[in-house]
Amino acid sequence: MLTARPRAPARAISQCLRQRFTTLNSRTSRVSRLCKQRLQSTYTRPSLRPRLNIVARGSELGHGQRRHESFNSRAGRYKDGVKGAFREYPLLMKVWVVMMIYLIYKIIQITSWYQNYIIGAFAKFPEPVAKELRKALYYTNVDIQPGNALKYWQKAIKVTEELGMDRFSDEVMGIKIEFSHSMEKLQQYRAAIQILEYVKMDNLKWMDLLGDQPGKEADRSRILAKTVAVSNKLGELYSSPHVLEKENAEEHLVWAVETALKETQRREKEGVKPDEIKWMTSEEIGGVLEMLAHHYEKRDAHYLAAPLFLQALSHSPATSCHSAVLMNNLSISLAQQVPPPTPGQPPISRAALVGNARSWAEKAIDVCANIKPPERSEECDTGCAVATHNLGEFAEMDGNIREARARYEEARSIAKAIGFKDGVANSDAGLKRIENK
Repeated sequence: MLTARPRAPARAISQCLRQRFTTLNSRTSRVSRLCKQRLQSTYTRPSLRPRLNIVARGSELGHGQRRHESFNSRAGRYKDGVKGAFREYPLLMKVWVVMMIYLIYKIIQITSWYQNYIIGAFAKFPEPVAKELRKALYYTNVDIQPGNALKYWQKAIKVTEELGMDRFSDEVMGIKIEFSHSMEKLQQYRAAIQILEYVKMDNLKWMDLLGDQPGKEADRSRILAKTVAVSNKLGELYSSPHVLEKENAEEHLVWAVETALKETQRREKEGVKPDEIKWMTSEEIGGVLEMLAHHYEKRDAHYLAAPLFLQALSHSPATSCHSAVLMNNLSISLAQQVPPPTPGQPPISRAALVGNARSWAEKAIDVCANIKPPERSEECDTGCAVATHNLGEFAEMDGNIREARARYEEARSIAKAIGFKDGVANSDAGLKRIENK
């Protein structure tokens, strides 16, 4: 049986509720007072009066010293880190150092190439011409594409015409000659020949029309010298194994020699005119003579090559390594020539020809021996080896096998010491040839 719970009096209930609210308000006020105290401790109202921030000199130096010490500490930590990396990964760090050195080297190399090749080499050309020349050389030397190289070379020449540049100037003729050289490098030999043939023909037309006019003396000397060089190069291209047109080669080489000697003789006889500029140097004329001599040497016309080598030698400095090379060439031509009979004169004996050849080979050795660095070059070392080998062949021709063997062995030793592989092979062939004699 359920019984009802007795109800509390209303006055008691109200007193209880009043006590609870009083307790709650006291707690809330206590919390609010604590929050205000904390806020006041962390935040202070700024003063309206300005404060003077006076720092003593000593304290400022102290601050700089602390910064300096901080930088030193960072540098020290970096240094310790690098040392630690080398201790922990020695091989990897060595590879990294090598790569960084190589990278710096390539940056310097590219910068130098840009200054000399991109900017310096084309400084004398207008920018429209230089732009096409850069493209032409890029497709010739870097990204080898003969079609694009041909296109941009032609565009460069066309731009020079549009700008009104003188086609007989050194700059424009230089572009055409370099164009031919690029075609030769790309193994387009016929194209290289056609370009130079056009340059020579154009220059000769100028010589016929304007070469004798007053005021053109300087241009005449310059254009004629350039034409001689072009004709000489044409002879070289026509005689190369890729073309083998010996008649055309001889025609251009003979014209170059005759023109160079004729102009030299005219100046010696008449004197240099007031407006004329310097003609070809003696060494340049010697180079033209030597080119024709080598042409006759290849055709076994040694009786024609020998006097040309002798003339070229007269244009070369007496104490140069190249003079020793010319003496060797002359000795070979003298020993191998079979001159046609001359009416009314007795033929030169074989012994006399070999004797003259031996004399020139010995002179070549003497010249090489007296040339010291820095004038001494690789030509001297090679020329000495070749001359010694030639003396062995001359002794073999005379039947003196003992001297021939000694010369071949000496030539082989010299050639081996200087890394002249062809000289070693030729000496070995000579020793083998006289082995059973």
